[in-house]
Amino acid sequence: MNWYPTIIGRLLAPSPQWQLAISGDQYELSVEGKISRGGLLDLDGLAITKGLLWCRLVVPLRSGESVVLGGLPNSRGNELRSSIEQGISRIRRLRRAAELAQSFPDRIAPLVQWERDVERAVQSRFKQRGWLDHDFIERQSKAKPQAFEAWLGDPEVKALISVQPEGVQRAIALYGKRLPPWFEDLNTKYQTWCLDADKAFFEQIEKSPLTHEQRQAVICFDSRVLLVASAGSGKTSTMVAKAAYALKRGFFEPERILMLAFNNDAAAELRLRLKERLNPHGLPAERVTAKTFHAFGLDVIGQATGKKPSVAPWVESGQDLEMLLTLIDEIKDRDLVFRTRWDLFRIVLGQDLPAFGKEEESPDAWSRETNRQGFWTLNNEVVKSRGEQIIANWLFYNGVNYKYERPYEHDTGDAQHRQYNPDFYFPDVQAYMEHWAVDEKGNPPAAFVGYKEGMAWKRALHARHDTRLLETTMADLWSGQLFEKLARQLTDLGIALDPNPDRPVPGRQPIENPRLARTIRMFQTHVKNNRLSIADVRRRLDGDSAGRFRFRHQMFLDLFEPIHQAWEQKLREGLYIDFEDMLNQAAEHIEQGRWASPYELVMVDEFQDASQARARLAKSLVSHRDACLFAAGDDWQSINRFAGADLGVMTRFAEIFGPARTLKLETTFRCPQSLCDISSGFVQKNPVQLRKSVRSIRPNVIDPVQIIKVDDDRRIVTAVRRQLEAIGIEAAESGQRLKVFVMGRYRKDRVYCPADFKHPLLDVEFITAHSSKGLECDLVILPRMTSETLGFPSRIEDDPVMALAMPGGDGYVFSEERRLFYVALTRARRSVRLITCNKRESDFVMELVKDHHVAMRDLDGEVRDEELCPECGKGFLVTRNGRYGPFMACSNFPPCRYKRNFPKSAPGRSTLKGFPAQKGGYKA
Repeated sequence: MNWYPTIIGRLLAPSPQWQLAISGDQYELSVEGKISRGGLLDLDGLAITKGLLWCRLVVPLRSGESVVLGGLPNSRGNELRSSIEQGISRIRRLRRAAELAQSFPDRIAPLVQWERDVERAVQSRFKQRGWLDHDFIERQSKAKPQAFEAWLGDPEVKALISVQPEGVQRAIALYGKRLPPWFEDLNTKYQTWCLDADKAFFEQIEKSPLTHEQRQAVICFDSRVLLVASAGSGKTSTMVAKAAYALKRGFFEPERILMLAFNNDAAAELRLRLKERLNPHGLPAERVTAKTFHAFGLDVIGQATGKKPSVAPWVESGQDLEMLLTLIDEIKDRDLVFRTRWDLFRIVLGQDLPAFGKEEESPDAWSRETNRQGFWTLNNEVVKSRGEQIIANWLFYNGVNYKYERPYEHDTGDAQHRQYNPDFYFPDVQAYMEHWAVDEKGNPPAAFVGYKEGMAWKRALHARHDTRLLETTMADLWSGQLFEKLARQLTDLGIALDPNPDRPVPGRQPIENPRLARTIRMFQTHVKNNRLSIADVRRRLDGDSAGRFRFRHQMFLDLFEPIHQAWEQKLREGLYIDFEDMLNQAAEHIEQGRWASPYELVMVDEFQDASQARARLAKSLVSHRDACLFAAGDDWQSINRFAGADLGVMTRFAEIFGPARTLKLETTFRCPQSLCDISSGFVQKNPVQLRKSVRSIRPNVIDPVQIIKVDDDRRIVTAVRRQLEAIGIEAAESGQRLKVFVMGRYRKDRVYCPADFKHPLLDVEFITAHSSKGLECDLVILPRMTSETLGFPSRIEDDPVMALAMPGGDGYVFSEERRLFYVALTRARRSVRLITCNKRESDFVMELVKDHHVAMRDLDGEVRDEELCPECGKGFLVTRNGRYGPFMACSNFPPCRYKRNFPKSAPGRSTLKGFPAQKGGYKA
């Protein structure tokens, strides 16, 4: 292309005659016949300045000089600039491409080498461990070369990539992937290959072929694995098969495998199962270590210090509670204040208070005299609320003569008010007392509509009739000021307080010394497991960790502190340690490097029972590189909080142990599906529990849970006997021998198991719910599903004070009892029979009726004509007689005040909602 001035332009914009020709990457400039040549790049400094019509050019020459030219129209100047810029850009691009092609092999070499290293590492890891674990993936991800993204995104580099060898393209493709998902995809493919290649092993290693879920758990050797099992899903079989698979594939030497159990029986069973299942396959079961946490902890301490410590003999022999009681007696003998506090707590403050406004919920007794539910006192009356129960028990403990809800001495009935019955009356001094449900600000719960007006009416009544009124509040009770104030007021009135812990009790018996000592021991276990000091626990009290009843919790700590100090002193005097010391010391030796763990695969059974101290020890064992932790458990069966178990160890597994893989065993070999559905739905009402969908391989049954209601305790044995007789008939018809557990919440419930009952096809055994864990039978009978202090749920086991020793504990109401009931339900291969008492139905029974439509039956097995209260779901609609005739009202009165007109239903037709009436019961 050629550029030159126009004739007019050259005349009007004085300029020599010139011509510029561009061909390829060269140019030729002729000025007044003088020729200059050069490369197009030499024109990079060409300056073009626009004028009115013509532009001015300053052209750099190779000699270093410049020549000024003119007369070129502005439009042609633009074309010249564009042509030069495009040409220069093309030349530079070609040159850069040549340079990239020359340097590409050296530049891409680290990436190619990285890809080869990854490939070799993957192959090696699968061969050595059979899994690309989290630690491996993290190391490989960190080793990924940096600063290649921009370079590989360059269009010129992209053009080069398309003609590179396969190895280069493979490395670049891998570099462009998100590595963690890519590694996980390899794990999935490898697992699929293993499932097929080792099919014979999975079918033969246990008595029955492993399920698909079990096989997946056996194959997975990630850094941290939590196996969430279901009841009867083959958890222990999976652990044994995993040890066998690790040895068969050569992933671990047997001396590098450690299996930890929670008691001697469990450890012995693991060793036996290993021997029975591994030896026939030529695998060295005897060289695999299977121990309890405690035995292993002792070994660690002994090897780290050169001297194995001595466990306190009273701890080792299971006499820790007896020792605690001895220490308590010694403290009581020398400290009158402690003795007084101990008796006051045991007799008056043994149970905590529910949430504000809930004091009338979950009654534990029923009064025949008043025909209402409530709370049983030491003085053998049934009061309406928990607060009133504590006050009544305090009055009884102090020998105060009182009457509960005696009618006021003046007639108060009118169109708006019924006869007034003050909470308490003291006949010796003719004084009344009202316990107001108001907080520190004088406010009642929001749901107590009109409560303040009622307070004002009662106060005005006393003022008008000049009767003496003593007043207390819930806020007074929470702070403990109630007892000081009431003691002062009664004393001023002339009543002499006579606190006597040995006074004969006609009503509800107070908490026994051993039971309170057991709570103290449980609390101590968690304090030591969590490495808390007394100061730590008191700070948690200041933070309201245990709820509003601060006075009770403060007194509990005042009791605990000297007992704990005496315990620790007893250990020091004998140069002993207890189990909590053992676990913490063993973990500390490992953490401080005084003992190096040789184990590469650590497997923990029954992980739902792990304490914080056990979790710490397990974590220390796998803190070194490439160590694997495999923890198996069922958080739904975490029922050993009394022994230090902390549910949070399992539910917060990844938070404690680091990034983890969660696997599940959701197929059960034990319970029918209908029982699985009920029990699973029941236990998962607690949102803290891990979610599972349990599937059964057993034949389904109709009515897997039956509820039999009797009139009172005296009929329970009859109900149990009738159930056993019915089961015996079923066994005779089928010709099958059946095993039946008569299962109590406490050992004292043995009285409900008919000792004289015999049947040739029935094996009947009494067992407690706690003792039943790990066992199974055909049918379960629970003989005392009642709402009372020692009923089911028990009201003394889930003490909120435990929250002071368990940071982040489970605060769901009756959480441990709920899990214990789940354990009870899931022992059965067929069905469960629950026996409850009229007016004292267990909260759990009512929940099954409400949520799972389980029908109430009578002694003869006929469905009772009862309707669950649609408002509270905690009582049944019963017939009441009022001013205008009969009406239906909730049996849970007064907490629930639901009522409606008496129904006019057809004779013989059931009014139980959700079920058609039919003879013989209801079908699912």
